[in-house]
Amino acid sequence: MAETLDVLMLAALCGFLLLGFPVAFTLSGVALAFALIGSSMGVFEMAFVAALPNRIYGIMTNDLLIAVPLFVFMGVMLERSKLAEELLDTMGLVMGRVRGGLGISVTLVGALLAASTGIVGATVVTMGLLSLPTMLKRGYDPAIASGSICAAGTLGQIIPPSIVLILLGDQISAAYQQAQLAAGNFAPEPVSVADLFVGALLPGLALVVLYITWQIIYGSLYPSRMPSIPREELDAIAGRAFYGRVLKALVPPLVLIVAVLGSILVGLATPTESAGVGAIGAMILAALRGQLTRANLTEVMRQTARVSSMVFVILIGAAMFSLVFRGFGGDDTVHEFFTGLSGGVVTAIILTMVVMFVLGFFLDFLEIIFVVVPIIGPAILAHDISPVWFAIMIAINIQTSFLTPPFGFALFYLRGVAPPEVTTMAIYRGIVPFVVLQVAMLGILALFPALATWLPDLLYGG
Repeated sequence: MAETLDVLMLAALCGFLLLGFPVAFTLSGVALAFALIGSSMGVFEMAFVAALPNRIYGIMTNDLLIAVPLFVFMGVMLERSKLAEELLDTMGLVMGRVRGGLGISVTLVGALLAASTGIVGATVVTMGLLSLPTMLKRGYDPAIASGSICAAGTLGQIIPPSIVLILLGDQISAAYQQAQLAAGNFAPEPVSVADLFVGALLPGLALVVLYITWQIIYGSLYPSRMPSIPREELDAIAGRAFYGRVLKALVPPLVLIVAVLGSILVGLATPTESAGVGAIGAMILAALRGQLTRANLTEVMRQTARVSSMVFVILIGAAMFSLVFRGFGGDDTVHEFFTGLSGGVVTAIILTMVVMFVLGFFLDFLEIIFVVVPIIGPAILAHDISPVWFAIMIAINIQTSFLTPPFGFALFYLRGVAPPEVTTMAIYRGIVPFVVLQVAMLGILALFPALATWLPDLLYGG
């Protein structure tokens, strides 16, 4: 009976989430309801629920998770400092001579903002407001313009520092320790967020290269859909003042990226400490631009509190769900299912990736991380695979959830700021090649795991 209840519990959770109920309350509500049902049937011990206060205390005292509000603060502050506006204007002019240059500049700015902020909503909205009208005015096809903006905006989920990698690192670390303890290894090597940050660098940059390569090919095949800026217009602004403008736009974010990521890569700071550096750096940049006003600071604090509260409430709900699910023996059921698959761990990983990709059409990244990873993670990591590689595979897979209709958040963000002539179907058509590129990147990483493991091994000795 317990085996049946844990399956029904998962089905009920997915059903309520698809109906649109709030994630945090659905997680805890379904868990509590099934705990009471199981207890009344004599197949569940309420002592599992009694462990929840200890779980909550562990979440709230987790030093790693302090990085979440700090990185959110950094991202929102940079968005309010008008950094993206200056980057987009300048990079558009730098790449203007290239056919498809505006689309390429959007991707490059998306990568820079990803390494500076990691906030998908702010990036997509900002680039949608600033670059989409310009691209349309220059004769860009609405589909390729929309797709470029949405795809570039999601780079913040794979290029560190990324909230996804921080939360995923916490869940993967717990799943890996659980798998190793079950295998009899009572001193497993820890999996840190720094490992994931370093491991995500090469795949993230490779994805940027894939985006730009596609835009160059598309611009060459269909020059009328991605035209270059007229030469006479660019010649009119060339000169020493222009190069000074380029330096002014590029140097501040690059300095911040080096300070935040560099301190992690060389081992000078933990992700939490570097998040503090990033938050202070973002305030300094805002002050230099005259944007560190009382009104801006108040709004940044409000948005930071709102996003952080959402994350931590979901974490508590996920802890409740995990306790009850394991109380029913759900972790054993999942392990037996994956172990019994023909093809072994390869089939299990492929099935996991397919399930996550499909779930991305309906659920957001938080739901996938906090619901799916704790359930399937220990079963997959019980095999001899790298937890860093597996985590980066999940991160790239989760990134597609921002682009896939009907609930892709990047699509919603752009639809909210796009002019009327850009239809919803044009946005959907535009993201198709970029979703294909993300799936291709997933395949490349599956064939060449060293893309995710080589740099962490080089820097941290495995």
